[in-house]
Amino acid sequence: MIQVSPQMRVLVAVEPTDFRRGIDGLARQCREVLEADPFSGAVFVFRNRRRTAVKILVFDGQGFWLLHKRLSRGKYNFWPSGADQAVTPLQAHELVVLLQGGDPGGTRAAPAWRPVTGVK
Repeated sequence: MIQVSPQMRVLVAVEPTDFRRGIDGLARQCREVLEADPFSGAVFVFRNRRRTAVKILVFDGQGFWLLHKRLSRGKYNFWPSGADQAVTPLQAHELVVLLQGGDPGGTRAAPAWRPVTGVK
């Protein structure tokens, strides 16, 4: 399993994906549908139509990781939505909650650190 760190850029596909796709098919979907570079090191998260499984695609500099998690019982009740967007960004801690079947919007984590701008 790959380590999820706060520095990772996590992009979640809003629409369901055909899970017969492998690495090449999902990388193509990243480029064509999500309009993102699959070689960027970002973590791409996809779900199946029934909301019972997720696939994660990430490039680590040497090759692709393809992770597949299928729930034994139940469904992923929460999934990001966006009428005009094909992809939704998440924070790394929100991804962990999502993978456990929870609602990332309900997390109460500290806000992401931002660099301080110059003082005038």
